[in-house]
Amino acid sequence: MHLVINGNSMELGDEVSSVTTLLEHLGLAEKPVIIEHNRDILKQEHYRQRMLENGDTLEIVHFVGGG
Repeated sequence: MHLVINGNSMELGDEVSSVTTLLEHLGLAEKPVIIEHNRDILKQEHYRQRMLENGDTLEIVHFVGGG
């Protein structure tokens, strides 16, 4: 599957089918994130049921600590 994530083209396997599985694949499943899927900002409770399709565009914002 071809996705555009934060402006970068990515080819992902068939195991990535939802926003939740994408976050797991990217190692972000346990981190607080904000997801925009095809210009629609998602609530966290909808990540599991939001299915991805070839050509989708996502913006993923995650927070990092620092001092």
